[in-house]
Amino acid sequence: MADQLVRATAARGGIRVVGAVTTRLTEEARQRHQLSYVATAALGRTMVSGLLLASSMKRPESRVNIRVRGNGPLGVVFADAGLDGTVRGYVQNPGVELPTNSRGKLDVGAAVGSEGFLYVVRDIGFGYPYSSTVELVSGEIGEDVANYLVVSEQTPSALLVGVFVDPDGVTAAGGMLVQVLPKAARDEALVEKLESRLAALSGFTSLLKDGKTLPQIFADLMGDMDLEILPESQMLRFHCGCTFDRMLGALKLLGEEELRDMIAKDDGAEATCHFCNEVYRASSNELEQLIQELQTESVG
Repeated sequence: MADQLVRATAARGGIRVVGAVTTRLTEEARQRHQLSYVATAALGRTMVSGLLLASSMKRPESRVNIRVRGNGPLGVVFADAGLDGTVRGYVQNPGVELPTNSRGKLDVGAAVGSEGFLYVVRDIGFGYPYSSTVELVSGEIGEDVANYLVVSEQTPSALLVGVFVDPDGVTAAGGMLVQVLPKAARDEALVEKLESRLAALSGFTSLLKDGKTLPQIFADLMGDMDLEILPESQMLRFHCGCTFDRMLGALKLLGEEELRDMIAKDDGAEATCHFCNEVYRASSNELEQLIQELQTESVG
């Protein structure tokens, strides 16, 4: 199944549902950053959470940043996701591995740590971005982002995210966000029915692994609640906006003295993008060109 995002409503618009399949983009992140099993799960959960949060924004250039900083060995887990369906991210310590937890699953909570903070920045494309900070509740990512939605946005939400990874790579990854809007929150029977069904799910990603499509999962969960699936799905992909020219621009900011030092000591320069691990190399001739540009600009 292609990486995609599907939107739906239920209860005559009182319930908002968004689901995403992110298997391929999570596998690309795993390969790019050479992630361990538990680091793959942590970053995969964070990236799909960012995509689900960004899906409700309005302007095409809108983006969401999620930064998770717990007291576990992974350090910072970061994802940057856009309404356009692109996402990128990294883990500070990508090689960390831990034993599975008591349930035999990847111990993301211990790897991230249950003490620390979740930082969310919403950039709507103009003006100052909106930022919020909440304490971590478990380090499992999904529970922490759901808590952010309740605390910072006062929206009762359920967020199911997960990643299956084995020696062959990521076999299934994705997530689902279910939000009860004020018009439906007053119907206690409806809310109880929804909560009961969500609690009965064995796991969202296991459904993907079993071959269920997003519309099928939505129908199983709330097909009798006036479910309306929006007809257009959105393609998702791992994408970073870094380029060789941007790298040269960053090197130029270092100034002439530093550039000459790079030429003398390293016969050029090498830079690695933090977000996608792409490596860019500039030759000594290219650095000399930057120096000439700096000299021309200073004279002008």
